[in-house]
Amino acid sequence: MIEKNTILVHVCCASCACYVLPHLQEQFVVAAFYFNPNIHPDAEYRLRLEEMRALCRRIGVPFIEGTYQPETWWEAIEPYRNLPEKSERCWICYRIRLEETARMAADLDIEVITTTLSVSPHKIYTRIEAIGREAVARYGLTFYAEDFKKKDGFNISVDRSKELCLTRQDYCGCLLSREESKIRRQKKG
Repeated sequence: MIEKNTILVHVCCASCACYVLPHLQEQFVVAAFYFNPNIHPDAEYRLRLEEMRALCRRIGVPFIEGTYQPETWWEAIEPYRNLPEKSERCWICYRIRLEETARMAADLDIEVITTTLSVSPHKIYTRIEAIGREAVARYGLTFYAEDFKKKDGFNISVDRSKELCLTRQDYCGCLLSREESKIRRQKKG
């Protein structure tokens, strides 16, 4: 029998993870790492945290909660706060989360990391991959690169999240994205 490698997966929310984690379990022993200092307000952070914990219990994936550090996130993105989604503001956010995931993996002697971020059609996969590779380089780890929205991954995550009665957010988690989402809804409405 071939032994599977362990992978530490940065998870943003259960609605994205409900597809990605079981998909990765086909190839890896999976552990989930919830580190999201970008998520605001606190009630939204807690909602996503509790749904993520429950999903991990349900599918038998170990769950690790990182430290909630919103002040660090705000400080890092401050120079970019007026930029729109899919800009340097987001690249900084990806970097914060993937660097912490790589650090945690190194501390746990896990050699491979990835993130659920790429399941979203609102995220730029090439940026996620490049930042992920940079993050693992300083620890001698591997970034597992897969655009999870491909091969119908996003649609599967939508269907599964509905089946599991998970919250489906219409913004990435930060207040800046939430405001942009409100504007998009108003334009449609």
